[in-house]
Amino acid sequence: QVQLVESGGGLVQPGGSLKLSCLASGRIFSLHAMAWYRQAPGKERELVARISIRDNIIYDDSVKGRFTISRDDAEGKTQVYLQMNGLKPEDTAVYYCNAPDLLRTGNMEWGQGTQVTVSS
Repeated sequence: QVQLVESGGGLVQPGGSLKLSCLASGRIFSLHAMAWYRQAPGKERELVARISIRDNIIYDDSVKGRFTISRDDAEGKTQVYLQMNGLKPEDTAVYYCNAPDLLRTGNMEWGQGTQVTVSS
């Protein structure tokens, strides 16, 4: 059974840092690229960062130089991290992880996400 559980969110002041974690249970995730997405109030969900199984990485322009994505694949599970530095109020959103290729099949569900709020 595949499952996605995000954690590590919270309230932080502008300029602060947070590290998000995603536990993706299921061997299938080690075979696919993983990504972090976010959804701000009233906006569509957007891709923030993506990491392939060979650690090829892309970032949205809005987070380049501030966020770092990484992954750790183990037997039966994959952990995906998002180190966020220099946080801005516009980074406030619910953050989710998922596998982009699996999402396109229409068979993947989203986890509960983790709330990040950047405010003074």
